Amino acid sequence: MVLKSFTVFLFLNISLSNNNLDSLLIGLENEINKKEFYDIQKEERIKFLVEKSKKKGSLKERYKINNEIYKEYLYYNFDNAIKYIENNIQLAYELKNDTFINESKLKLGLLLVNTGRYKESIDILNEIVRTTLAESLLDNYYAAYNEGYSGLAYSTAVNSSKSNYLQLYLTYRDSLYSRLNPDFEKALRIKEKDYRDNRNLKLALEVNNQRLSKVHKDSRLYSLITFERSLIYELEGDILEQKKHLIVSAISDIKASVKDNASIGTLAKILFIEGDLDRAHRYINLSYDDAEFYNSKLRFVNISNSMPLINKAYEDKTAKQKERLQRSLVLISLLTAFLLIAVYFIYKQVRKISFARNELKIANEDLKKIYNELSEVDKVKEHYIGSFINLYSEYISKLDVYRKLVSKYVNANQMNALLKLSKSKQLIDEELEIFNKNFDSSFLHIYPSFADSVNKLLQDDKQILIEDISKLNTELRILALIKLGIISSSKIAKILRYSVNTIYNYRAAIKNMAKDKTSFEEMVKAIQ
Repeated sequence: MVLKSFTVFLFLNISLSNNNLDSLLIGLENEINKKEFYDIQKEERIKFLVEKSKKKGSLKERYKINNEIYKEYLYYNFDNAIKYIENNIQLAYELKNDTFINESKLKLGLLLVNTGRYKESIDILNEIVRTTLAESLLDNYYAAYNEGYSGLAYSTAVNSSKSNYLQLYLTYRDSLYSRLNPDFEKALRIKEKDYRDNRNLKLALEVNNQRLSKVHKDSRLYSLITFERSLIYELEGDILEQKKHLIVSAISDIKASVKDNASIGTLAKILFIEGDLDRAHRYINLSYDDAEFYNSKLRFVNISNSMPLINKAYEDKTAKQKERLQRSLVLISLLTAFLLIAVYFIYKQVRKISFARNELKIANEDLKKIYNELSEVDKVKEHYIGSFINLYSEYISKLDVYRKLVSKYVNANQMNALLKLSKSKQLIDEELEIFNKNFDSSFLHIYPSFADSVNKLLQDDKQILIEDISKLNTELRILALIKLGIISSSKIAKILRYSVNTIYNYRAAIKNMAKDKTSFEEMVKAIQ
């Protein structure tokens, strides 16, 4: 036995020493991602047993199946565990079987005490007539009272009651220990707790090694023993080892679908103190979700003190990150504005070319406004930032070409050619065509079914037909701008390079095609 204990101890420590904290945390994250899978397996086992219980059978057979279902729910869902153990108490009375009655009440008492309902547990245990107890149930009887009075002694604020509860706890603990084989788990746990409470931590670790040598990994008992091992390291002040064993315990809880857990919540508190807010926030909320699912009064109390602090710190961190991002965007905007001003002063002597540049600047700013509205869609943000930078770069390059051309004409005294160049609308027309193409592409990328949605709002014989699905016609471009929140006809006219009257006429004509003329444009805005 000593050799086996040493082997398990050596294996555990080698395993943990060979894994740094980061790799253990990665392992925990991986198991968290598989948490739903383990829970589905648990639910399937429960479903099988429940279907089995629905089949006709004797009261005794139903009692046994209920016990199996209770075991599955024991650390998974408190309310359902209560339901099936209470059902078994009823069946036990129907069977008039004192052993079944006492067995079920003991299970109920232990279930209540494990969830922090200490007074309710003691009340249930007090219903049991000691003289009717079978010898095989005495261990659980003393264990239930031991845990119940231990919890009351810990939780009460009344000193006189605390002293009384503590005395009763010690009495039942001694009664239990005297009946147990010293090498059994219950005896070893009592022994380890005594060593831990008396700060004899070396001996506590030795007993913990013995316990680990007898338990299957990834079980509820394994997670409990490794959690209690973390308590020893906490008392030693070895935070690193404490965290490692909390992680191992949490992984075991997840694999066993244990919702009544303490490890991951405790780990969250430590990580919060150390400044790892992302993990602390995720783990404390995971612990809360498990406690809520299980309906654990004890876990809610333990979580309630730290969860608001962790969530508040996480929210503050997130807010600061958003603030930094906003400052960066403002800086980029200022730098962009500075660049625009610099370009303006470089070309201010060439009025006609400057006018063309200003026209392009207006188009560019309008495109930026559209981009800023579309940028709320996170999935396309980076794409359109890149498109904007590329487009702007092309504008600068084109302006430089015009600058060189003007300089050439001036130096050559070719004033007629320079005059012809300044009167030409080719630049505006070309850039307007590029603008329309970019606008159509961007808008249809976000709202690919926009034309179909608009047509649903129009009369059946007034449908808007487009030959190229990658392009918008003038009517659809106007409606697209309205969809983006640009409702002023003057602004629409400026963007599309039409007169205001032309835009008024287009809008009036489209409204006359609508099924609901009054609410048509509001319905366009609402298109998803």
